[in-house]
Parts: sequence; structure tokens; C-alpha cells
Amino acid sequence: MNLLAGDIGGTKADLAIYSTDQGLDHPLAATTVRSADYPDLETAAREFVTASNIPISEAVFGVAGPVVQGRATGTNLPWVLDEGRLAKALGVRRATLLNDLLAIANAVPHLLPEHLQTLNQGEPQPDGALAVVAPGTGMGQAFMTWDGDRYRPHPSEGGHSSFCPNSDLQVELLVYLRQRYKHVSVERVCSGRWMISLYEFLRDERHAPEPAWLAERLAAADDPTPVIVGNALDTDNACELCRQTVELFARILASAAGNLALTVMATGGVYLAGGMPLRLLSFLTQASFTEAFAAKGRLSYLVEQMPVHVVMHPQAGLYGAAAFGLDRFEAGD
Repeated sequence: MNLLAGDIGGTKADLAIYSTDQGLDHPLAATTVRSADYPDLETAAREFVTASNIPISEAVFGVAGPVVQGRATGTNLPWVLDEGRLAKALGVRRATLLNDLLAIANAVPHLLPEHLQTLNQGEPQPDGALAVVAPGTGMGQAFMTWDGDRYRPHPSEGGHSSFCPNSDLQVELLVYLRQRYKHVSVERVCSGRWMISLYEFLRDERHAPEPAWLAERLAAADDPTPVIVGNALDTDNACELCRQTVELFARILASAAGNLALTVMATGGVYLAGGMPLRLLSFLTQASFTEAFAAKGRLSYLVEQMPVHVVMHPQAGLYGAAAFGLDRFEAGD
């Protein structure tokens, strides 16, 4: 049986066809298209399937945004996605929409060692729960539990839970942001969209000076985060304010990951996915990250035993959507 899988984003859509015979690591056909070039997903997917000349029986798509009763509106994408309409347009018995974090979570049990960068080896427990933390534009979270036969994904909106500082500096940050917002969520301090808040806090509270050239560059940028990250990673001429911003971000991410690990008892492992962990890998591999992850008081010994990995797979969302469909084929669902 053949499956069409997709990872649908505001900028691009990754599409591939998989078979139960060849499995996850050997797609029969694959493409990446610009989302803006198509009026809807049906048109893009149908064009790809027709060009590949490979019959399909089902389709699964991961999409950035909530999926409610088989419908979704993509984040930063003017497409309204509907499972019934997609199934009809593609001539398949079933089309399924998954939130993008659930798609990534579905990828986790199938990832190979080369798809991972291990930050904390830990002592993974067989069939233990798995936690997924994905800071990208926002802060996505999900987890998986073993049902005796396979891992089942569960959604979470933990990224919108309250930010809990675990250092004097982070307490200062919370006080600073409380002057702006009634509710300071984890996402407000640990996502690409809001990294600028950390930068402004460190600047305004005089933890590090802001160079004039950097202020000009940030003022001219549509998105300040790449500017901050790029200058923090510049080993030849790193900006102290940018470096401190990224270090603070990494420590907050570590603490948030540790919180989710405790909440779902992620004895099988914690997986950091999304764009930010890949960009900030050199900061995440520092000892300060694993120390902040495990700093949970009387239960630190438990968190220290939980493995922590960065997902390095370049198309984890597509991989997870395909894994969901192929697992369902295998289970006969």
C-alpha cells in the first residue's frame, strides 16, 4: 500500500510517497513546493501525485496550527484544510490532518541514531514516556506514551503555561516582563518570536551594553532573531549582549524541557525539535544546559536519568506524518 505524506508550512510544503514495502527511509517519490504557488493543498498534492504516476490509498499531512474536527487553517498560510475535501480530491479512502507537533512526535520512535545529537545520555527506560519540546516561531510541546503495542502521541499546550524562573536573573526577567504582560508564558521567553524580549531585558537592565551598529541592524531587520543569533554565534567577533541573550534562552529552554520531563515522567527520553535547537546547538551542548535541565531539587536525580536529544532530521515533520500513516497500515486501522 502507498501513502502520501506531507509537512505543510507557510513558506513551503514537503510532500513524499511511501510504501509499506520500502518503509520510512526510502520514499518512492518526493518534492518540495512553494506554498504561495498554489491556491490550496489539494492542487499541490494532486499535481505531485499525478506527476509521480504512483497510486496512493491514503494521505497524512502535518500542518502548523490546531486541527479541529478534521479541519485546520495553516499558520501564516491562507489555506483552509479539510480531511474530507482532501480525500475526495486525491481519490483516497482517507486523508488525515495532524498538528505539526504531533507529526514530529510520531517521528521520534522511528528516528535513527544519526538523526539525533545527544545532550544527556541518561538511562532510558524501555517503553517509557517520550517528551517533545519544539521552540521555533512559537513553543510547541507534545508527548508520547506506550500502549503495550506502540507509542501514541498526545497534544499539549504547555508552551502557554506560566514561565517559572529558576535563577535570580530569570526572576528579574519575569518582573521586567510583568510590566508589559498580564501573563508571561514559557513561549514569551522561549521562542524565536520572543527572543527579542530577552535581548531588551538584558539591554534595558544594563546587564550588557548595546553597540550602536547592532541597534541599527536590529531596527532595519524584519525579524530580529536571526540578527541576535548570528552575532551570538560569531566566534571571531561575538557580541556580548547577543551571547548573553542566547545563553539565557538556552537555560530557559533547559528548565522548560525539564519541567515537561517531570510532568509526563519522560523516562524514555526528551527530544528537542524545531528550528531553534538546531541553530543553537553549540550553546545546548554546554554543561550549563544539562545542569539547568536537571535542576529540580529533590527530584534532580530522576531528571538526570532522562536522556535528552536534539532532533537533527531535516524533515522531521514529514517523517512523522509518514510514520503515522505507515503505523496505521501495519496495525490494520
